[in-house]
Parts: sequence; structure tokens; C-alpha cells
Amino acid sequence: MNNAIQFPKGNTLPDPEPQVQAPKEKIILDERGLMDMPFLLLPVLLVIIGVIMMFSASYASAYVAKKSSTYYFARQGGFAIFGIAVMLFVSRLNYQMWRALAFPILAATVVLMLLVPIIGREEGGAKRWIYLFGIGFQPSEIAKLAVIMSYAAMISTAKEKMKTFRGLIPFIGIWGILVVTLVLQKHLSGIVIITAVVAAMLFMGGAQLRWFALGFGVVAAFGFVYLNFMDYASARVTAWQNPWSDPQGDGFQIVQSLYAIGSGGLMGLGLGRSRQKYLYLPEEHNDYIFPIVCEELGFVGAMVIILLFMLLIIRGFWIAMHARDRFGALLAGGISTLLALQVFFNIGVVTNFLPATGISLPFFSYGGTALLMQLFEMGLVLSVSRQSDNQLLL
Repeated sequence: MNNAIQFPKGNTLPDPEPQVQAPKEKIILDERGLMDMPFLLLPVLLVIIGVIMMFSASYASAYVAKKSSTYYFARQGGFAIFGIAVMLFVSRLNYQMWRALAFPILAATVVLMLLVPIIGREEGGAKRWIYLFGIGFQPSEIAKLAVIMSYAAMISTAKEKMKTFRGLIPFIGIWGILVVTLVLQKHLSGIVIITAVVAAMLFMGGAQLRWFALGFGVVAAFGFVYLNFMDYASARVTAWQNPWSDPQGDGFQIVQSLYAIGSGGLMGLGLGRSRQKYLYLPEEHNDYIFPIVCEELGFVGAMVIILLFMLLIIRGFWIAMHARDRFGALLAGGISTLLALQVFFNIGVVTNFLPATGISLPFFSYGGTALLMQLFEMGLVLSVSRQSDNQLLL
């Protein structure tokens, strides 16, 4: 079965893909087209809503922790403005340049990931953060994009080889190296996201379904060992199965999250009127911001936000299907898949549909470097859209 991305009739490229030679004066700035309007407006709208909700969710904890109720809001707002500028700048770059930079970025990311257990800062019982020149960030955030870039570059030139197990070995090797570094960091959410992204990229690239069956068995075996021999992981599963068995311990966070969601009802308590954010719900401005959204805006407001995410993801895949070449299609498709996975896992965790994984909600959760990376990724998809023949233009 051929499950590769199918280009529209009249836009089919020969296989293998010819190398696209951009004029030297256009190797950096791309003047071929204008940005896709829906995909430009949707992340901007989500960022604006996200910053407002982050302020509403965080001002109590910010006052207690930082003696300033606007501390988190001011920082996140500054990163949002800078991130939108980065998105617009990246959208004007010719996305073909990232084909050559994909593997240097991946190599640098692996080095940073290996440094985390050595010089990283421990937070929440795990080392995931590294500080360089006073700036803290999680290398795993860069690793997600590095995987998409490198796999897109490899698949776009080696599609036929992917039909054999031997052709899949380089992809499996990259995945294995990253998973080992994430295990050292006790980074369950990173393992889940990168594994899912790798599977999606191989599926879009045309790998045969029989290899997915084999891969599923390997991942299932790894998951069994990981959940049964890693205490912190097994504790999360136990809390997920019955959070009320230990409501003051491992189940405390999910219980408070469900209280917040249930308190919102249909229309919510009103913006700024959440009760759970007053130091009842941990991480209320970070991974667990969506329950505050539900409490203040209700079911209707939460569904509107989910709808905006759905429209953004669908539009991203539309851009991927109308991309000029296979690399652009895989780049846009991979980023859209990553966004969809992060939204699904975050909302799944806070509603207790899934065990806790520590995945933040894009554009909403507090974190300057994560927000910058997300807007950088949106800029890459916009860059792909500028060279599409099917656009709603700005």
C-alpha cells in the first residue's frame, strides 16, 4: 500500500526528486509568493488568547513566587511579540535552505541532549533544562523540529529505499539515539512525542505498513519495560487509573484539574474568576492551563479554542498537500503533526484521558523558548506556503 503524501494532479514531481536550484540572490529571502492568510492569522489569534489566559491563570502564583502578579505575563508577552516577528522573518526565508542545515542542527541537538544529564538543572525530579549564557531551554524542544527536518531531507531523496528494512535503518538509528538521551533525562513526554513524530514522518514518506506492525511491537515492549521498571513512570500510570486513591499525593494534580474543568460548566465562571488557580491546581499557568480555560470560559470557550487548533492543523496539512516539492510537503506535514500531537496529549492528560506526560499546550503554556520554537515552526510552514500554487494570500 502506498501511503505517501499525494500531490494534486498537475503538480506531480518525478521520483527521485530533482534538486531545486534557487537563484543565488534568492537563496535567503524568497520572493515567490505571499503568505497563506488563514495560517498566518490562526497562530497569531491563538497566541493572543493564550497570553491573556496565561495572565489570568498565573497572577496568583506569580505574586506568591515573584512578588509581582504580572511577572509571568510580562515575560510571556515579550516572547510572544518577539516570536511573531521571528515567524514573519522565517516565513520569508527559502525553506530549501533547511535541507542542508537539517543534519548539522540534528548533530548539535544530540550534543546538547547528551549534556543535559551532566550540566542540566534538575526540576521536578528530572534534568531536562540546560542553561547557556543565562538562557534556559529544553534541548528536547529543538530535537522535535530537528527530527522533522532531517527525516524530511532523507525521505525526499530516498523514498524507494524506505520500502526495505535496510533503508529504514538510518531512521531507526536517529530515533534510537534520541530516545536514549531522553531516557537519561527521565523525559517520558519527549519519548512519546518524538516516537509519534517519527512514525508519522515514515508514514507520510511511504514506508510499508508491515514495518509499522514490527515497530509497534518494539515500542510496546519498550513501554512495558519503561513503565514497570521506572518508578516515576509507573506512579503516573497508577495515578491515572484511579487518582482518587491518593487525592493528596500522586492523584492530587489530576483531581484538582477535574474540579476546575467541572466547575466551568457550559459558559464558565467568567474571565479571571477561576478558583482553582489560587494555589489549588499545580502548574496552572503551564501544563495545566487548559483546565483554567475550561473553568473561566466554560465548555463553549474550550470548544472554540479546540476548533481554532483544528483549523490551524488542517490548514497546515492543506499547505503540505499543495507544497512545491516533497521536502516542503514533509516539512509542513511533520510540523502540523507535531502540533496536533501536542494539543491532543495535553488535553488528554488534563482531562485524565491519558496518563500524565508533561506536555505543554502550544501557544498557551508558560515558557518563552517553547513559544519561540512553536512560532518558528509556524514560520517554516508559511515559508512552504509562499511557494504553493494554491493560496489564499495576504
